[in-house]
Amino acid sequence: MAELIRRFGPGLGGVILILVALWIVGMVLAPNLMMLNFSLKPNLFPSEIGGPKDQYTLLNYTALFSDPVHRAIFLKTVWGSALVTAITLAVTYPLAFWMAKVASVRGARAMLIALIIPFWINEVLRTLAWYILLAFNGPLNIFLQTLGIIDQPVRWFGDTGVLAGMVYAYILFMLFPIYNSISTLETAQIDAARDLGASTLRIHRRIVIPHAKAGIATGCVFTFMLAAGSYVAPALLGSPGSRWFTEIIYNWFFEGGNWNRGAAYALILLVLCMAVVLAALRLFRVNLADVAK
Repeated sequence: MAELIRRFGPGLGGVILILVALWIVGMVLAPNLMMLNFSLKPNLFPSEIGGPKDQYTLLNYTALFSDPVHRAIFLKTVWGSALVTAITLAVTYPLAFWMAKVASVRGARAMLIALIIPFWINEVLRTLAWYILLAFNGPLNIFLQTLGIIDQPVRWFGDTGVLAGMVYAYILFMLFPIYNSISTLETAQIDAARDLGASTLRIHRRIVIPHAKAGIATGCVFTFMLAAGSYVAPALLGSPGSRWFTEIIYNWFFEGGNWNRGAAYALILLVLCMAVVLAALRLFRVNLADVAK
């Protein structure tokens, strides 16, 4: 705050602080407080609101853990989001290192453009493209049958389709933080380690990864939160046996008409994401200031 006032002066700095405070109160605190109030109230008919049944209760929260189906879907969403994060990290880390330290400036720019241009298209349309690609008689099955890898078409929809769609959808959220962190590493450190006989694995384990840990933490946090809160990919690429927790929340709000139960489920998901953020910061030994950079 003091740095903001010093940089922009008391007038403009004060206006910025007021706008940020209004945004936090109006867009973050107020909606979540309203959801909290909804989640602690039973789902009642309009005529019963304000009556003896209109009391605060934890029933909407305990309902998740007493329902074996919803509990299993919640745990599956946690595991699936973690798996999406791990796969995205495994895919993007080598690419980020290549772009930052191996490729030429022109090659890195070309790769960035190739990755960014598809994201100019709406997320729903990009997911529909995956829907067509993974269809029973789609291009992927035709290509694999042509190569003789499979004898008959494979039904890719379900867990496989959801994971593939999410990894593609959130790859840039993992790539950019890691790329920015690695690009600040002096190439001379890598060359010196290689001249001293360090293997490639040791160079990454002792030099590159410790330097890029803030970017890795940021990418993992973003990817996990986006995957846990995703709705489009599970709805289009999933199957009845691969439902996502966000679909349950959607059903409570818009199909079941039980906003109280939906608010409770949404807050549980929010608490999960906050716990993952804190765990990631502790695991990578970084703080919020490092992530913000």
